[in-house]
Amino acid sequence: MDKLIITGGVTLDGDIRISGAKNAALPILAATLLADEPVTVGNIPHLHDITTTMELLGQMGVGLVVDEKLNIEVDTSTIEKFYAPYELVKTMRASILVLGPLLARFGRAEVSLPGGCAIGSRPVNLHIEGLARMGADIEVKNGFIHARAKRLKGAHLVLDQVTVTGTENLMMAATLAEGTTIIENAAREPEVVDVARCLIAMGAHIEGAGTDTLIIEGVQRLGGTHHYVLPDRIETGTYLVAGAMTGGRVKVKDTNPAMLESVLEKLEQAEIKLNTGDDWIEVDARGQRPQAIDIRTAPYPAFPTDMQAQFTALNSVAEGSGMISETVFENRFMHVQELQRMGADIKLEGNVAITQGIKRLTAAPVMATDLRASASLVLAGLVAEGDTLVDRIYHIDRGYERIEEKLAQLGARIHRVPG
Repeated sequence: MDKLIITGGVTLDGDIRISGAKNAALPILAATLLADEPVTVGNIPHLHDITTTMELLGQMGVGLVVDEKLNIEVDTSTIEKFYAPYELVKTMRASILVLGPLLARFGRAEVSLPGGCAIGSRPVNLHIEGLARMGADIEVKNGFIHARAKRLKGAHLVLDQVTVTGTENLMMAATLAEGTTIIENAAREPEVVDVARCLIAMGAHIEGAGTDTLIIEGVQRLGGTHHYVLPDRIETGTYLVAGAMTGGRVKVKDTNPAMLESVLEKLEQAEIKLNTGDDWIEVDARGQRPQAIDIRTAPYPAFPTDMQAQFTALNSVAEGSGMISETVFENRFMHVQELQRMGADIKLEGNVAITQGIKRLTAAPVMATDLRASASLVLAGLVAEGDTLVDRIYHIDRGYERIEEKLAQLGARIHRVPG
């Protein structure tokens, strides 16, 4: 199992390009199952989760062609199976996203209950209940969701809680349903909007993307298109925090500042200088130490839970004390214990992490427990005295494209070693 070794103390300086968003690319690849013509998806990040999704589609018999620019052409005309096995789904919760498209287009699906990061309860009951309201016959047994429907029917769905994958699954299913589907309390994340854009380009009728109410008028068929995935806002935020923590200058390109308003606002509260353009953001923390800040995570457009761990790391070396409240997932402070091993002064009180910043962390062997926790440990290693070894980095490879190469571009002393 690969590990990362980071020699801390380097001030980052340079420019990097941001990859396509994993959390948009995965549902968009699932959405291609709805099309009866080939769909080409561009700006796909080279990540383990993408490879897993392609393997899942390939096992179904779907045709996949990848060109030299990492555009993926998906052709569902050769599909033979409507089955997502546990072996693939257990490693990646997003596999549940094939449920709605398979059911809507082919009338049947058998999908293993999902796995993924162990960051707390993320039940799929909202997916199942919504599809059942749309007329699907669903049974959960032996760890699998068995679903059938001649043709889904439009329905008025009010989600009990905001769910990104639930919104995407139900929106995709509704595109081929008979009649109109209204989804209230829908997720508003930019990635959900990007999925809607792709579906609309395929011929779907969707209104309200980016608001909490989606209106989908079902159509008979969806066709081919070429869709370019939007930039990854979490990768963007992670590298900006890296620049801020190391007192450096980092410019991220091919991104979208409008998607990160809550994150940029917190960096400004930390008294970090920011410059932005249409498709770039620069953090300039030269000669500065960040000020500790208070954060409360919540669904978009509020501060994203996927940036909580990175800002916990920032608060660890900031001036003063800060309080971070996690309201989205109940088990998303597993990185705190590892940061404490590096000398961080953090106290956990329920879903709140209270930090008292120190000037320098000290290197230690640490273990990644989930995707974003992994990123926080890498950031901590950048500012720690000595060599930090980060184990179980397969979590990082699920969500960050070539993280060691991009950080090395900025001057970091980081390298990957085989386990």
